[in-house]
Formats: sequence, C-alpha cells, structure tokens
Amino acid sequence: MTDEKTFDEKVKDCIGEVRLRLQRNGGDCELVSIDGKTVKIRFQGACKGCPGAAMTLKMGIEKYMKEHIPELEAVVADM
Repeated sequence: MTDEKTFDEKVKDCIGEVRLRLQRNGGDCELVSIDGKTVKIRFQGACKGCPGAAMTLKMGIEKYMKEHIPELEAVVADM
C-alpha cells in the first residue's frame, strides 16, 4: 500500500492552505471543479470583485499550487 495522494487530493489540500491565507485578509475562495490538470476556483468575500484578484490568482494561488503540484497546468477563476 502506498501513501501517494491523488491529484484531486493534492488540489484539495492546497486549496485548504490557500483559503487560510485569503481568510486572514477578509477573502476566501472555493474549489469549483477539476478538469484534467486545470483547477477552477471562485473568489468569495473581499476577493470577490477585488481589482487585485487576477494578480492573486496567477502570482499567488497558481504559483503556490504549482510549487506543490508540479503536474498542475493552470488555476482559473469562475466568474
């Protein structure tokens, strides 16, 4: 038996970490779907409609998740 996590499990773990960081600043996000190696999230709280959300998505969330899940292709926002 192996302790290797599936792609979906890794994504859910990373989203949990990301959410904690966003919540410290009044924001949040939720996992909408996983399509192949692309993850779709929805911003909530202070992040919803924030002008910096696109930067947070690519330079924060996606970068963090790719560091922990190298096979991840992209993180996109569900509008």
